[in-house]
Amino acid sequence: MRALELTAVLTLAALAAGAAGESPGSGGRPRPELLVFAAASLTDALDEIGARYEARTGVRVLFSFAGSNALARQIQAGAPADVFVSANLDRMDELENAGLVRPADRVVLLSNRLVVVVAPASDLVVTAPEDLVSARRLALGDPAAVPAGIYARRWLERRGVWECLRERVVPTLDVRAALAAVESGAAEAGIVYRSDVAIARRVRVAFEVPADEGPHIVYPAAVLASSKAPDARHFLEHLGSADARAVFIRLGFEPLEGR
Repeated sequence: MRALELTAVLTLAALAAGAAGESPGSGGRPRPELLVFAAASLTDALDEIGARYEARTGVRVLFSFAGSNALARQIQAGAPADVFVSANLDRMDELENAGLVRPADRVVLLSNRLVVVVAPASDLVVTAPEDLVSARRLALGDPAAVPAGIYARRWLERRGVWECLRERVVPTLDVRAALAAVESGAAEAGIVYRSDVAIARRVRVAFEVPADEGPHIVYPAAVLASSKAPDARHFLEHLGSADARAVFIRLGFEPLEGR
């Protein structure tokens, strides 16, 4: 295991153990808690949904946001998560195949779209992926590991321009880091999710990948088999509620239904 990943697992274990003893509820009892691992692109939506859920139920929801690939590795290494929300099916399938997720405990939650973003004052015009050859640096999640980067690579490969662009790619740890690279000027363009632009103030959408052209983006969610939290399944069900769906839609996601 990589040293940074081991550190992350140990830190999360300490957080889960320490917080459980420091959150008194009524009558001096510890307040119930959930630890949710979720893809970085879900940060704003889940922060809002989690706060509303806590206010309604009294259950404290803690989040760890990162690239789905990194979170899946941490879960495989024993990180004490209760719920996992991934930005692609492969990472969830890996956990199911390893016995860490039961088939009956997972749902298909959301979809999303890819967009090309540039700085507000950029003169880069993008009407097709071929136009990205005009950018000296293109930021996207690591195309070998991060779901958003994998989706972007598949789209560019399908359009026949990946080989022309791969040397210009600035790979990042997650999709939010790709967005930050464009906001800071470290890259002239980036490929992120449409939902990321909902919270961005220093980029604009130069091109939205049409639904019939882009990859099929799916966010599965599941209760982990190792979870002892009695509220984990209820929170998973809440993610499909009308209240949660309204938040997801407002922030650019497309709710789905089914297992």
